[in-house]
Amino acid sequence: MAGVQNDIGDSDNIKNEISKELRDKANEFLNNKLKANNLVDIVVYLEVCLNNKQPIIPGLLTLEVVFTELLKRRDFCENKNALDGNVQTAKSEALIKYCAWLRERYEDSMSLMLKAIDSEKEFESVQALTSCMKLLAAEGKYPLDGAEAQFPQLRLYNILQKLLSVDRLHLNTIQHLKDYTVNVDVVQYCWRLLQYNLLKKSTLKHETFALNFLELIHTLPVSKELFEQNKRLCPVPEKALPAYGATRKHINKVWNNLMQCVGPDMLEVVHKKLLIILLERILPHLDKPILLTDFLMDSLDYGGAVSLLALQGMFTLIQKHNITYPNVYEKLYSMFEPEIFHTKFKARLFYLADIFLSSTHLPEGLVAAFVKRLARLSIVAPPQDAVIILYFIGNLLMRHAGLKKLICAPNETEVSRDPYVMEERQPVKANALESSLWEIIALQKHALPSVAAAAKFIMQPLPKNEWDLSSVLEIKEDDIFDQEISKRSKQYAMAIEKSQALFLPKNDLFQQNWCLI
Repeated sequence: MAGVQNDIGDSDNIKNEISKELRDKANEFLNNKLKANNLVDIVVYLEVCLNNKQPIIPGLLTLEVVFTELLKRRDFCENKNALDGNVQTAKSEALIKYCAWLRERYEDSMSLMLKAIDSEKEFESVQALTSCMKLLAAEGKYPLDGAEAQFPQLRLYNILQKLLSVDRLHLNTIQHLKDYTVNVDVVQYCWRLLQYNLLKKSTLKHETFALNFLELIHTLPVSKELFEQNKRLCPVPEKALPAYGATRKHINKVWNNLMQCVGPDMLEVVHKKLLIILLERILPHLDKPILLTDFLMDSLDYGGAVSLLALQGMFTLIQKHNITYPNVYEKLYSMFEPEIFHTKFKARLFYLADIFLSSTHLPEGLVAAFVKRLARLSIVAPPQDAVIILYFIGNLLMRHAGLKKLICAPNETEVSRDPYVMEERQPVKANALESSLWEIIALQKHALPSVAAAAKFIMQPLPKNEWDLSSVLEIKEDDIFDQEISKRSKQYAMAIEKSQALFLPKNDLFQQNWCLI
């Protein structure tokens, strides 16, 4: 290996040669204990590559194969002969030292693989994680001490500790942990280990650690299907695996620890990620979700996407746990600002607003304020959002017959003296019932036919059935552009002179108005 190390980096083509030499050395070692120094060479090779930021995958894969084979052969076990049925139970002193030496090399290799997870190259980091998990699985099936199969919790703890780095963001690498979280034992032991020493208030203040920690939680699924399938990475005895109830206790412990570490100085990106994971992953498994009330109410005052996500959490508590929050409509009303249409959470806002405003027993002044605010926003909203707003306003008018008086066509004087107060934060005081929907009439002259057509509903009898908002919530600017182009393309198909050569046809408008430099 010395000659190989001296030539590292001289040429990209040497990678294949190194891989071949590593394979040869690995085979020699596995077939002959007298070639033990070959293992040292491979370990040193990986260490040199790590220190010099050179390709590490050949070394990772070679050590993975070598130690997987050693584990299967039980070469680490001092009582291997007894396991093999050999009547001789005593081992020679030399063989005992050899087993101890193998374990030292194994620990050295695992340390290097863990270090490799911090590689700046994502594919190397992912491969290091994969190699660690494969050796973890092999060690679980063939423990070092020769005992029956057991899950190597310490190995998993070391892996989690490396992924939860304070200095390096491992989001993409953590995503690849999903390849192993289909196994119920991996999920259960991850939640169990996350309770201990992996989360501290001081570390949560670091954005990198916080995002790594939250991404790891988001990667751990907990579902009935997971427990029903009972797929395992390590074939441990049935009695050694706790059921969902025990795992749920670990989840609650982890989340309670997390809430204790959350402070008022939490970064917005962390705050947003935490709420998303709470809503999408954790909330159904909490024993006392009402304890989140104060946190969610404080988050409602944060503004932007954080407030919207907190509102969704409050809605769940109101709907399923009978929590009362008297100012919920004022908070929802205040979230309809132009900025919300430039976030990916706008669909959630319309979804929540549709649910909160679904009751036909709401005061007309309250609903009218929402209708008027939406109408005012439709003037400045992007075209695809203006269409959503128009359909939503139409649905609200269908639900509340008393609001049809807003549809009257105003004259210019009435528009200039619109009594609606956009700046009023309390919807019932915004004078919406004294106003009219002149904004929608104005949109009937919108440059885009799709927006103009959607606005024409106000001059026609309202349909009996509400519009399905889900059909327009995901429409993007490119979709509208493509629709308009497809409508007009046939009009211009015959309005060009077909080119008969490499050059543009004569009298081409492009040539008349543009020149190539």
